[in-house]
Amino acid sequence: MKSIFTGIICLAFFGLMAQKPTMDIQGVEVVKTSHVLNLAGKPLNYTAYTGYMHMKADTGKVLAKIFFTYYQKDGEDAGKRPLTFTFNGGPGSASLWLHMGGVGPKRVLLKDDGTATAPPYTYVDNEYGWLDKTDLVFIDPVSTGYSRAVGQDASKYHGYVEDIESIGAFVRNFLSRYERWASPKFLAGESYGTTRAAGLAKHLQDRHRIYINGVILISAVLNFGTNDYAVGNDLPRALYVPSYTAAAWYHKKLAPALQARPLADILKESEAWSIGEYASALIKGGWMSAAEKDAIAGKLAYWTGLSKELCLQSNLRVDENRFYKSLRRADGLSVGRLDARFTGRDLDDAGEYVDFDPSFANIDGPFTSTINAYMQKELKFKEEKGYNVFGDVYPWSYKNVQNKYLNVAESLRDAMAKNPALKVYLGCGYYDFATPYFTALYDIEHMFLRPEQRSRVDIKMYESGHMYYIHKPSLIQFKKDMDGFFDSSK
Repeated sequence: MKSIFTGIICLAFFGLMAQKPTMDIQGVEVVKTSHVLNLAGKPLNYTAYTGYMHMKADTGKVLAKIFFTYYQKDGEDAGKRPLTFTFNGGPGSASLWLHMGGVGPKRVLLKDDGTATAPPYTYVDNEYGWLDKTDLVFIDPVSTGYSRAVGQDASKYHGYVEDIESIGAFVRNFLSRYERWASPKFLAGESYGTTRAAGLAKHLQDRHRIYINGVILISAVLNFGTNDYAVGNDLPRALYVPSYTAAAWYHKKLAPALQARPLADILKESEAWSIGEYASALIKGGWMSAAEKDAIAGKLAYWTGLSKELCLQSNLRVDENRFYKSLRRADGLSVGRLDARFTGRDLDDAGEYVDFDPSFANIDGPFTSTINAYMQKELKFKEEKGYNVFGDVYPWSYKNVQNKYLNVAESLRDAMAKNPALKVYLGCGYYDFATPYFTALYDIEHMFLRPEQRSRVDIKMYESGHMYYIHKPSLIQFKKDMDGFFDSSK
C-alpha cells in the first residue's frame, strides 16, 4: 500500500511531461497537463487547462486576454458534471487565494491555525478541495493575474458594470468552447467576488439566458451601505459590534462572565443588543441625554473590551481602525483586519491606527510565492509578465450607483425569484473585519425572501477570519459544508 501511495505522489509532483502551448478551440491559448490528486487515500485523475480566453469585438479584434485555469476530472461525462466558476475580489485581486487556499487541487502549506511557515514556502495536495464534486474554473479579471487588455485602456474593465459584463462574456464563451452548456453551473466568489457573483447571477440570466444552480458567497459584501462607515451612515457601526465582541473574546479582553461562555452563545446577545438598544441610541444622536450616553458607553465597552472613556470620546462610534489598535494597546499589539486572531507590532504603541495588517502579512508571501511556483512547475505555464496578485484597477467605477450605495443583494433576490432552483451558500468568519459576518446576515434578512426562497439559503459560520479556509479545522468543516451544498443542488 505504501508503494502505491508513493507512486501517486511521485506522479503528481514529478511525473508530468512538459506541454507546449497549443491553440485551443477558436484560437484560445492554453497549456494542457495531466495530474493525479490523492484525495481521501484514493487517486483522482484530472486534466488542467491553463491559459487565456480571447475577448473579441464583433470585428474579431482581440480586446482583452483573460487568464484562467480549468480543472476537469477525468473519466466522467463533462456535459453532465457540475462546473464552478471561481474568483476572488478586491476589486483588483487575482484568484490565487481560493485557488491555492481551500478550493483547488493544491493548497499552500500552513500551520493548522493558519500561521505561515518560514520561507521558502510550499504547497501540498488539497485533500479538502472541491474537484471530487465539481470541475473548476479559476478566473483572473482584467488587470489581475496574467489577464490584460490588448491595445486599449484597461480602465474600460475597471468598474462594477464593466466587470460583470466581461466576466459574463467569459462564462458564455467558456461554456461554448469547452462544451459545458449542459453542466450544472455554480458561481463561487470571495469578498468583492461575492459582489461580482451576486450581480453576475442576475446578469447571466437577463443577458445570456444562463441559469445558475448555485451561488457560493465566501465572506460576503452584498450591500455597501451596511459595510462602509461614513459620517451620517451609522448602520455599519451597529453591525460591526458583534465582530468586536468575537475578537475581544478571542483575545480574552471581555469581562470574566462573558469569557467563560461559548463564543456563539455570547454573540447572540451581542447581536440583539447591537440592533436593539445600541442602534436606537445611534439614531437618537444628540437627542440622547448625558445619562443615556454614559449608559450606552458602558454597555459598548462591555461588548467590545474597549474602555468606556474611548467609547465616549468616539461619540459611541468606534472606528474599526481604532479598534485594531486599541484592543491590545496595553500589550503593545495590534490585531488583524482580515483575521483578528493575528497580532502585530507597530513602530510605537501610541498611534491611533495600525502600521499594517498582520493577518495579510501572514498570507501575502506564502500565496504569492506558491502560485508562481505552481504555475511554472505543475501547470507548465510560463509568462514573462509578472503575475499580478493585486492589479492596478483604481479608480473603480460605480457610475451605475452614483449618490447611493451599491446593493447587489437585490440582484441576488431577483435571480432567485426568476430561478426557483437557484441555491445560495453564505459562509462567514467570526474574526473577519473586511466583511463582518453580521453585515452579511443583515443583508440576507433584508432581501425579504419568501419562506420558500429563504429555505434555499444555507448559512455557515467559522471560527476564523476572512480567508477562513487557512484555519485547518475551518477548512475541514468548509469541505463538509460544500459537499452537502453540491449534493443538495443537483
